[in-house]
Amino acid sequence: MLSSFDDLTRQPVSWLAGSGDHADVVLSSRVRLARNLAKHRYPVRAEPEEAAEVVSLARTAVEKTHLLRNGVFFGSSELNRADRDFLIERHLISPEFMRDDAPRGLYVDADQSLSLMVNEEDHLRIQAVRSGLDLRQSMERARAVEMELASVLHFDFDQRLGYLTACPTNVGTGLRVSVLIHLPGLVLTKEMDTVLAQINKVGLAVRGFYGEGSDVLGNLFQVSNQTTLGRTEEDLVDSLEKVTLQLLSHEMNSRRMLFTDAGDQIKDKIWRAYGILGNARVLTSQEVMNLLSAVRLGLAMGEPVGLDMGQINDLMLTTQPAHLQRLFDRELSPEERDVARADVVRSRLTKKRSRRRSSGGAAQGPASNG
Repeated sequence: MLSSFDDLTRQPVSWLAGSGDHADVVLSSRVRLARNLAKHRYPVRAEPEEAAEVVSLARTAVEKTHLLRNGVFFGSSELNRADRDFLIERHLISPEFMRDDAPRGLYVDADQSLSLMVNEEDHLRIQAVRSGLDLRQSMERARAVEMELASVLHFDFDQRLGYLTACPTNVGTGLRVSVLIHLPGLVLTKEMDTVLAQINKVGLAVRGFYGEGSDVLGNLFQVSNQTTLGRTEEDLVDSLEKVTLQLLSHEMNSRRMLFTDAGDQIKDKIWRAYGILGNARVLTSQEVMNLLSAVRLGLAMGEPVGLDMGQINDLMLTTQPAHLQRLFDRELSPEERDVARADVVRSRLTKKRSRRRSSGGAAQGPASNG
């Protein structure tokens, strides 16, 4: 059970575990439900007093919700700028959340697979996320929490349109389903633009690592539905799952082609990345994500890189700027972060090699592979 922000920072993030179906390609599956309280102005128009009342109502509802008993609720006044950046990096809030000083709230459960944003674009954003391709379990959990909250809160609902939301694209089910997917094969074979065009034609959107408006890092793409009106929740989940499986097929074909046609060059790229990660003294955010992407590809294709998928996923998160500053317990300049990032990665890889040697296993790495 969480009781403080410090508790939250120390807990492992369950959706980074590298487990579940197709976890070598799909990092995570997320479901998000947008809901608004009837007879309350939406966040963009609400005065501070009304926004604060919504936070209070949401906090009370969370305290009465059996499924949310193991987490912690924060008011926005309890979170400073560094805390907010940390939460963005953990994908627990959007970059738009807490963009100003308006009253907001956040609930996070113990393993960080479920969160609830209060007063972002809508009054409530219920988010459930799981490792691997598992949209149906994510959907089931988000719906279960939404139903419990609905026994306490009265959501804004129109018999003809469905759930009413601040943005017209969310009206109806208020549902966004998304996958965070690793596609280095399609990028390396330069097929990504063709695939993106096909995805847009079927009503899906492709975004960067942190969603809308963010950059692509480490060949990680977020694929989600664009509209919710006129379709059932099951339709939306089925549609994204089907497209994700097609993407998986294209990605695996690209990977096999790369390893068949240019195996030595691809393996060289993977092991060079591993070598730099294990020895560099300075690493930028972009660089570490690209290097970890190469090592992640190698592991998925059977290269003995000495790390498992969960450890690589975790490094992709813990080497981000706010996580580094939390780890070192102080504000770091960009130059200091680059040095700290290299230290963290080198330390993790060194410890991993040491454990393998002490357990009697052969140290694996570029030399042993060559």
